[in-house]
This record gives sequence, structure tokens and C-alpha cells, in this order.
Amino acid sequence: MVIEVVRIGQRVVRDDRVTTHVALVSRAFGADRIFMSEINPEIKDTIEKINRTWGGKFEVEFIDKWKSIVKKKKEDNFKIIHLSMYGQNINDAQEELQKEENLLIVVGAEKVPREIYELADYNVGVGSQPHSEISALAILLDRIQKGKQFEKDFPDAKRKIIPTKNGKNVQVKETRD
Repeated sequence: MVIEVVRIGQRVVRDDRVTTHVALVSRAFGADRIFMSEINPEIKDTIEKINRTWGGKFEVEFIDKWKSIVKKKKEDNFKIIHLSMYGQNINDAQEELQKEENLLIVVGAEKVPREIYELADYNVGVGSQPHSEISALAILLDRIQKGKQFEKDFPDAKRKIIPTKNGKNVQVKETRD
């Protein structure tokens, strides 16, 4: 399964942290790439630094227009999932989503254009109360993959957290620079 995320919009400065967290959750929860527009380029630097330290090949790609990437992915047989509080409840959609091969998840910032509701193959809501797009993305990615994304190690990791009941245990790989 290939999973990619597109972040639509960003409230300048205010959303830098939120957009960074959308990228971090995408990476940690098994997505392969995130497309971003209207973004602070430092976010890409942050994610690349995380990749170098914690492993993986997660990609950040800047785009000019969200619509062109959504349409291109549809042509490439990706199913488009729009995360929306007003969508179909995730409990009713998750089994169908788990069967899909290629997914592009649309995560909005401010009010998303009406057109995304029409372009999406799935409009999916996580709960019926106001909440963060970060939490909705994490829940969606976990439900789609049934927790299997946490069973794999990230390649080339210099650090790895070793689960432990008490305290912290971080394995640090020796490197020669």
C-alpha cells in the first residue's frame, strides 16, 4: 500500500507547528510522502533532519496547486481521502479503505474549497466533535494499516526507541563522520 498526504493551505506562521506535526505524524504512521503548498521551507529541513536521525525515506514535496496533484493522483489510480469532520464516520469506512492499494489523504488547514469534497473518493470524519487535523490523521492512518505500521523498523536509523515499561531507552547507533 502506498500512502501519501497533501496539506491544503496554511495560515501563515500560525500553522507552521501544526503543518510540521502533520508531516511528523504522516512519517511516523507509515505514509511515504507529503505534498505541501504555502509553507515555511524550514519544515522540510526539520523532516529531513528527523529522517537522518531516526531513519526512513519520508519525502516532503512542495507544490504550487493542490488541485493538480489531486487530479494527477486520481489518474494514477490513487483513491483520494479527504479528512473532514463532516464526512462518513471512520468506523463505517475503515474496512473499505483497508482494501485500497494507493491512497492520497487530503488534510486541510483553513476552510477547504468545496471542490475537494467532490474530487474525493471518500470524505471521512473522525468523531463528531471539533478536534485537531493531526489527531484525525493519526487515527485514520492507524485504522487503515491496523497498527502494522509500528511493526517495521525505519531503515538507516541512528537512533531507535526501545520500548520499556519504565524510563527511557534509546539505542544509539555508532556512526563515523
